[in-house]
Amino acid sequence: MFHWYVINTYSGHENKVRQNLLHRVETMGQQQKIRRVVVPTEQVVETKDGQKVQVEKRTLPGYVLVHMELDDDSWHVVKNTPGVTGFVGAQKPVALSKGEVDRILHVATLEQKPRPTAEFSLGETVKVISGPLADFDGEIIEVNAEAGRLKVAVSIFERSVPVDLTFDQVKRLD
Repeated sequence: MFHWYVINTYSGHENKVRQNLLHRVETMGQQQKIRRVVVPTEQVVETKDGQKVQVEKRTLPGYVLVHMELDDDSWHVVKNTPGVTGFVGAQKPVALSKGEVDRILHVATLEQKPRPTAEFSLGETVKVISGPLADFDGEIIEVNAEAGRLKVAVSIFERSVPVDLTFDQVKRLD
């Protein structure tokens, strides 16, 4: 019976482990026991220098998912792949539930909306580049990464006024 299992890898080596494992599966004739090897990722929108850039980020750094039928041979192929530090589970590898797999692989949501990530920090000085306050400088007093918004204290007529802006309306001052 095929189930999804999670394997530990060295962080940052997930794609290399995936390639190594796929190569080992092919050379050792385990295609009928190991179906898929997945590095869980998601699309996120980052704002760099006032420009939105869509990038792919790993959702579980240091982990790779394997859809396989667990037996001694398939376990041996996965466990002895370079870069694999072991299966997730105490003594015996633990299979993921259907709900966990759907959540991790985003199967439930067909159209996944990229979420913005904050490249900004509290107290940082930024320049407003669009909207009615364009060309004003201000200090970040709040970051809402989930909504992709900032609250910036802008000085208008020598008074500090909090202004709610999106990540793409500001750029970092050097």
